[in-house]
Amino acid sequence: MTLGHRTFGRGPHKVIALHGWFGDHTCYDAILDALSAEEFTYAFPAYRGYGLSKHLTGDYSMQEISADVIALADALGWETFSLIGHSMGGKATQRVLIDAPGRVRNIIAVTPAPACEVPFTPDEWNLFFGAAKNLENRRAIINFSSGNRLSPVWINYVARYSAETSNVEAFAGYLQAWAKTDFAEQVQGNPIRMKVIAGEHDLALTPDVMKGTYMAWFPNAVLEIMPNAGHYPMNETPIALATSMENFLRG
Repeated sequence: MTLGHRTFGRGPHKVIALHGWFGDHTCYDAILDALSAEEFTYAFPAYRGYGLSKHLTGDYSMQEISADVIALADALGWETFSLIGHSMGGKATQRVLIDAPGRVRNIIAVTPAPACEVPFTPDEWNLFFGAAKNLENRRAIINFSSGNRLSPVWINYVARYSAETSNVEAFAGYLQAWAKTDFAEQVQGNPIRMKVIAGEHDLALTPDVMKGTYMAWFPNAVLEIMPNAGHYPMNETPIALATSMENFLRG
């Protein structure tokens, strides 16, 4: 079994880009025109229950995502690769790092969930838990995390797209995976070369959250705060994000 995915580019540096809770294999489409196809080859997979993998079932855990990503790399013949992860995908990159030591070259974590459990108040948990079946909950989460400042038409589009391209069971399962799983002790002190990108207007996974988690745990991590972006810089500031990511991958 191989995750449904798309590839882009033909370069020698291989990169697997992982999407977030509201995304799928199309998560990075807005930045494609700014990526260097000669230097990099990108793979954009969809997790089980999402997008091109919507027909695939599983337990929807971080361990499963990691195993599926490693299996995808094997199927593509990629012995080593860099990882990009947005939001929930940022947490997944760390699980891959644990499970495939020596194979991950670099990590770029974009407005990422940390490897620890994410603290929620009871009201916040009810909002997120209810998002599996309630479109209004999805809209509220997307709007808040992008700073309550973006077009309501776009907010509604993201909410509807996520509902149409994911299974309810998978969407609910992945909430438990990124919010309740804790493997922070296993990543602390890892020397991986990492770039963490926080959105200036992200009210959920804020720059301060990044400083208290990623920057405290990874000695070779650097933090960039992306101006004019909230939780979705691939949509809000696509060219700036692509430029930042590839500059870092070039070393």
